[in-house]
Amino acid sequence: MNIFGVGLPEVTVILILALLIFGPKKLPELGKQLGKTLKSLKKASNEFQNEIDQVINEPEKENLPKSPQKKFINDLDQVTKEAEDKDFLESDNNDK
Repeated sequence: MNIFGVGLPEVTVILILALLIFGPKKLPELGKQLGKTLKSLKKASNEFQNEIDQVINEPEKENLPKSPQKKFINDLDQVTKEAEDKDFLESDNNDK
């Protein structure tokens, strides 16, 4: 058992000292408070990591098309416009 680089003998000494300093009635309350604190720190850390991931991935989302249908429609409109321009130019050449 190795917690934060502290082995079992060190953890035992720390627990015995905590028991002598705070007493048996206060120790469970302190443990509960420590657990709540660690849980809130972990939650804050996860939220912070999620925000960082979201900011990092945000530019990638901007470069992607909104939907495949919109991209297809935009491509189709562009091809149609090019075809109309080509037909217009050919009809001008035929009129001369």
